[in-house]
Amino acid sequence: MALWRRHPGAVRALDGRDREAALELCRRDPVGSVLAAVQAERLGEPGPPGTEMLGVFDDDPGTPEALCWAGANLVPVQLRRGALVDEVVEHLRRRGRRCSSIVGPAEEVLPLWESLAPVWSPPREVRPEQPSLVIDADPAVEPDPQVRLATLDEVAHVVPASVAMFTEEVGYDPTAVGGAYAARVAELVAGARTYVRTEDTGDGPEVIFKADVGALALGVAQVQGVWVHPEHRGRGLATAGMAAVVADVRARLAPTVSLYVNSYNAPALATYDRVGFRRVGTYATVLF
Repeated sequence: MALWRRHPGAVRALDGRDREAALELCRRDPVGSVLAAVQAERLGEPGPPGTEMLGVFDDDPGTPEALCWAGANLVPVQLRRGALVDEVVEHLRRRGRRCSSIVGPAEEVLPLWESLAPVWSPPREVRPEQPSLVIDADPAVEPDPQVRLATLDEVAHVVPASVAMFTEEVGYDPTAVGGAYAARVAELVAGARTYVRTEDTGDGPEVIFKADVGALALGVAQVQGVWVHPEHRGRGLATAGMAAVVADVRARLAPTVSLYVNSYNAPALATYDRVGFRRVGTYATVLF
């Protein structure tokens, strides 16, 4: 049984006054912390109910030693020391599990999950090794000229592709639990963060390639939801499509493009290698 340190105020929700201190922690590893950095940049603004950016404090009550974003996902930042992990686990034990996953650098996610496992429900899956890749130069292959930003009038076509991607990757239909997923798809399209290639099937356009900029902060754009229609795989669409995404993202949004991928997904790893991505670390994800 863990022995929790009783350190009053060691973990507290941060607000706008803590924004710069939180961002400074994220800057230590902008690729690994990009998911949390998005939320750190928003400190001081109203957030979704039930979400909080936790600061973990040690000797200095004004400067956090680590962070943990607690929202739809649980995302640790610089949470490596055992005593600090214990503080967060005790806070989360009292709060109860509200997230659908724990995600971030493996050296932070896996120890956090090891401590949470006795007090939280069993996960559906633990993915302990997901190579974290970046590219900060021009793509190594020619971009697909037919890959472009999706438009608002195409949301109805993008949603099925996004649902197919999520179901294939995670194992269930995200729209079965409410409308939040479709709303998120529409939000990304409206924000010029979703790329598609479409083909006319005779009954209207069909998305055959899709990728999203799911997180953007501190000069890093994390690409998520990369998907090729099953009937069009093996044609090189992913390689040229990702080259087009990288070129536009670097020109328009951020100089560094990142993503993480399951270690067992050899075709995806080969695709990203051809585009020019290189490995800089390892993510891990615990799925509930």
